[in-house]
Amino acid sequence: MLIALATTTGTTTGGSSSGSSTVFLFILLAFGALWLIVIRPQRRKQKLQQSAQSDLAVGDEVLTAGGVYGKVTHLDDDDVRVEIAPNVEIRVARRAIAAQLTEHAETTEPDDPSDERWESAFDTASGEDKSGEDESS
Repeated sequence: MLIALATTTGTTTGGSSSGSSTVFLFILLAFGALWLIVIRPQRRKQKLQQSAQSDLAVGDEVLTAGGVYGKVTHLDDDDVRVEIAPNVEIRVARRAIAAQLTEHAETTEPDDPSDERWESAFDTASGEDKSGEDESS
């Protein structure tokens, strides 16, 4: 199809420079679409997996690429020891950890319910006093 487009464009315009520039533009657009559809999401997924592998800690529940569930008991640079049953440990490559099932709690402060920034617009629009006292008395 690309060759047919190039020959059709070249014969209708009478010159090969505008036909080749059209084909060149078409190829650039095709590579751009390929990058957006395939390469960019794959890189994003790869970064997420690398960050998950670097965040592994002893005691985390994991799923290996082979479908084995277990708990991390020891970490090395390239391999991980995973307990899959009581007193049964296997050694797997760190890159073979497909998913981390334990979610780590972030070290953020709990939200303060008395924080005025989170007040609803309906609470302030209804004319209620923040201190709870009635204004009519």
